[in-house]
Amino acid sequence: MTKLEKEIEEKFGGRLRTRVNGVLIQDEKILMIKHKMGENKFLWNVPGGGMKYGSSVAENLKREYLEETGLEIKVGNFLCTYEYLHKPLHAVELYFEVEAIGGELKMGKDPELSDDLQLITEMSFLDIDNLAFIKKEEKHRLFWGIKSLNDVRMWKGYFNFENNYLK
Repeated sequence: MTKLEKEIEEKFGGRLRTRVNGVLIQDEKILMIKHKMGENKFLWNVPGGGMKYGSSVAENLKREYLEETGLEIKVGNFLCTYEYLHKPLHAVELYFEVEAIGGELKMGKDPELSDDLQLITEMSFLDIDNLAFIKKEEKHRLFWGIKSLNDVRMWKGYFNFENNYLK
């Protein structure tokens, strides 16, 4: 286990986390962030993160977006819930449409991690072709089968896609 993987397990593992995620689509492109998850392990997902007790979903999502992207957002429609369970990580993720209303796009950082163990390695607006080019194992499961960015706006319900409950 690498130092980064150990840090991820210590900071985020062994407990249930509630996460909020914002889907920002502009000019037929979706804002995605590439996270380093270990040695040669990466995960592309939309900006978002863990909820802090005492703050609403919208407040948490606005905070996470600002930390990770430098953008101020307006939280829109609820899209879906995704449950991720791959021990030691377990999260219930809430996905919302968001709209940028201010700020300046810049790669942010995770305040829970030290500067030498940051997860965010890249950030980009990707069109459907760029998104399809990313290997399945390197993007969030919700993005594996979409054929257009409008598919994202049609997510409804609860998804778990064969979570790895026993490993």
